[in-house]
Amino acid sequence: MLIDQHNRVHNYLRISLTDHCNFRCLYCMPEGYDSFTPPQRLMQADEIVRIAQTFVQLGVNKIRLTGGEPLVRKDAGTIIKSLGQLPAALTLTTNGALLDVFADALQQSGVSSVNISLDTLDADKFRMITRRNSFNRVMNNIRLMLSSNMKVKINVVIIKGVNEQEVNDFVAWTKTEPVHVRFIEFMPFDGNRWNGNKVVTWKDILDAVSTRFVFNELPHTKHETAKAYQVPGHTGSFSVITTMSAPFCSDCNRIRLTADGKLKNCLFSQSETDLLTPLRNGEALVPLIEQSIYKKAKALGGQFDDFHQLEAEALHNRSMIAIGG
Repeated sequence: MLIDQHNRVHNYLRISLTDHCNFRCLYCMPEGYDSFTPPQRLMQADEIVRIAQTFVQLGVNKIRLTGGEPLVRKDAGTIIKSLGQLPAALTLTTNGALLDVFADALQQSGVSSVNISLDTLDADKFRMITRRNSFNRVMNNIRLMLSSNMKVKINVVIIKGVNEQEVNDFVAWTKTEPVHVRFIEFMPFDGNRWNGNKVVTWKDILDAVSTRFVFNELPHTKHETAKAYQVPGHTGSFSVITTMSAPFCSDCNRIRLTADGKLKNCLFSQSETDLLTPLRNGEALVPLIEQSIYKKAKALGGQFDDFHQLEAEALHNRSMIAIGG
C-alpha cells in the first residue's frame, strides 16, 4: 500500500495522456499557451501501461485518464484497451467532443463512468469559454453516453461573472436526465488569472439552489471529493467540489501522473518526481513512488491554507493543462 506520513492510503491514480487539447478553456489553458510537451518527452503507450502496472501492484485500484484532452491522443484507444485489462476500475475525464469516436473502445474496456467538462448550457457562452464551436457535438455525445447506460458526471467550473447565474439551470437538468452535475470551485493555476473574488463557494452555490429548489443531502462516501445533493423527484443529482472553501485533504487518496511522466502527490504540490526517465533507464520505480507519497503535505500541497489570503502569483505550480484535469 502507498501510505503517506499522515497515514492516508493512496489507491486512486489519475494519468494525463497528453497536455494537448482541442479546446482552449480560459481557466485551464493560459492565453497564448504554446508550451506543449514534445512527443519524445511524452510517456509512450507501453510506458503508461508499465507505470500503471507498478501502481496497481502497490495497491491502486482505480485509474482515471485525463489530459489536456485524453482523446486527442492518436493512440488513446490502444491505451484505454490496455489499461482496461488491469485489475483496476478505469474511468475518464473528457471535454466530450470525441466521445462518439471512442464509444466502442470505452465499452470494450469496461469503462462505465465518464466525467464530461461542460461549464455552460448556452451555446454562445460555450464558444466564449472554450474558444471553440462544439456545443452541439458535446451535448449529442452526452446523450449518446446516457443512452448506452454510461454513468455521466458533468464537471462545471463555476466562476463569478462568467456562469454563476446558470447554477439552477444545471440543477433543473437533473430532473429528467440521470446526469450528476458537479459544481467545482474555481482553483488557482499558472496563467488562469485566478483571484479569490472570482470563487463561487459551496455556500454560495447552495444558497443559489435554495432560491428555487428544496434538496436533500446524499450520503458521503469515503474519499469522495464532492458534497452531493438531490432534489426530491429528480432523476439525477448535483454536488459541489469544495477544494477552496472546505478542503477535503484529510481523506485524500489521489495521485497524479503528468503526461511527461512526473508524479505529483497533490494537485497543488510544488515538487514532482520524475518516473519516466528512471523507467527508460531501467531503474526501480517503487522506491521513488513510495518516497514521494510518504512526503505528501498535510493539505493543499503545503502552499496555502485560506484562499481568501492567497495571491495567485505566490503559488508555484504548472498550468492546469500541463498537470492533467
